[in-house]
Amino acid sequence: MRLGTRWLSGDPVPAAVPSELRAQIAAVDTAIARDLLGQPRPSWTLTFLENRPVAELDTGVLVELTSSGEVVVRHDVDDDFA
Repeated sequence: MRLGTRWLSGDPVPAAVPSELRAQIAAVDTAIARDLLGQPRPSWTLTFLENRPVAELDTGVLVELTSSGEVVVRHDVDDDFA
């Protein structure tokens, strides 16, 4: 069993996050508009599905490593938050 972790968007990515996901997580963080009203930033959650890493932002954005080794960024259409 592999444990995940949580961190705020824009904060340094924890060491537990596999290197394959880091560039796309940074790209998503860069694309998020900064809130000028001081609202909290969304959080990332790292989990492992079938031993593959999946980073999910509270907004429903997913950065995941496929079984073929490709990193995919997508939006979870079933996420009620976004």
